[in-house]
Amino acid sequence: MDRFRDPDELVRVVGDRMSSRGALYRQLAAALADAISAGELVAGDRLPSERDLARALHLSRATVVAAYDELRGRGLVESRQGSGSRVAAPDDRGPAAVTRRLRRGLSAEAVRRLDETPDGLISMRHAVEPGDPRIASAVAEVVEEDLPTLLDEIGYTPRGLPALRTALAEHHTRLGLATTPDQILVTTGTQQALSLVAQLLLERGATVAVESPSWPGCFDTFSAVGARMVGVGLDEEGPRVDLLRAALAQQPVSALFVMPTFHNPTGLLTSAARRRAVARVAAEHGLAIVEDHGYSTPLTAAGPLPPPIAAYAPRAGRVFTVGSLSKSLWAGLRLGWVRASAADIDRLGYLKANADMGTPLLDQAVATRLLPDLAGLVEDRTAAALDRLAHATTLLRERLPDWTWRAPDGGTALWIRLPGYDAGVLARVALRHGVEVTPGRETDLTGAWDDHLRLPFTFEPTLMAEAVRRLAAAADELSGHSGS
Repeated sequence: MDRFRDPDELVRVVGDRMSSRGALYRQLAAALADAISAGELVAGDRLPSERDLARALHLSRATVVAAYDELRGRGLVESRQGSGSRVAAPDDRGPAAVTRRLRRGLSAEAVRRLDETPDGLISMRHAVEPGDPRIASAVAEVVEEDLPTLLDEIGYTPRGLPALRTALAEHHTRLGLATTPDQILVTTGTQQALSLVAQLLLERGATVAVESPSWPGCFDTFSAVGARMVGVGLDEEGPRVDLLRAALAQQPVSALFVMPTFHNPTGLLTSAARRRAVARVAAEHGLAIVEDHGYSTPLTAAGPLPPPIAAYAPRAGRVFTVGSLSKSLWAGLRLGWVRASAADIDRLGYLKANADMGTPLLDQAVATRLLPDLAGLVEDRTAAALDRLAHATTLLRERLPDWTWRAPDGGTALWIRLPGYDAGVLARVALRHGVEVTPGRETDLTGAWDDHLRLPFTFEPTLMAEAVRRLAAAADELSGHSGS
């Protein structure tokens, strides 16, 4: 079967490569050439027709024709009457044969943007928040007071520094989930925690139920171990139990991945009643639950947060509770954890040792000093987030009054519904105006949520104002109006 007949699939591969300056046809030609060089387009891949690709990219057909002509002139593309245009056979692009076997993740552009951001581009794929200044104080205390003792240690702690595991057990107990240190595994961030749990739970070909919409990174994590995914819709209280039961009735499901505390991308807080119901259904079906509590900044949620789902699980339930300091304190503090049964933590410890022999001790020592004050740290971050949220919503209502959203219970982003046009197309037009956003289709494997986009609101006010101005110009272009 020919690859990339679907122009939207090719657009995803080209991704944000069209963010450079210059004539549009040269930008497109350079983006396609880069994808060929990287092995993401390989010999024989069929390119969409000029008309179809122009429609998907919201460009003129003449622009795509000129780009294809340039690629043909460089020997990268060949065209034949009646069979369209294809990537030409390379003379020396050996790595393409290997790259062909690799699945391009839905979050690939977001990962690449962490390493490189073109001059002038405002990337809103990630929420940008400075680190809490108290991290610096904790680092100084670790160097002054803890480092001499740490240097006497062997340095390998696959399950985590004992003092940190104790602090994390006490943290979960305060949240309403009684925990002992042997139920804690320390990881290098949430991403590693989820990866280790996926390796433990999932055989190749297994099915994972995920919320719809969901965080794009989880698709890559589960796909990496050969798992398939099925979506479960949400309502105002969290994952819909009726849809979860329907998914379980249709096929064997090995695990359920949820984000019950400030779900990404919707900002929804799953109610206590829904957490209890999900835990009960999972236990009835022998379904493991993986709950990600990476986001901890409340916004409109009143009163104490419900305990993790694990607190509601019956004796037969198997729940892995994942958390992190990256979202609540600083993304540069790569410190996460898994809370589960002691037996599962023991198994995860072997996988962790195989991965890296343990999270760096200095990071763990800093986290140990910060955890007792975590509630106060989160409270301060909430106050700052509320100010940024008010500023962002004011800008959006002034510039883009037709865009709508539900006030998030927490987190760092708005889940915005667009008025009658595709968020994927808007994202591509917005790149030409110098701003990058995450379209809704990246949050669901079926391509649903095409009329939504995720928009972080935590940017510095001046930068946020410029980003919204550029988005408004892109929306005007898409609607056929003059830009501002």
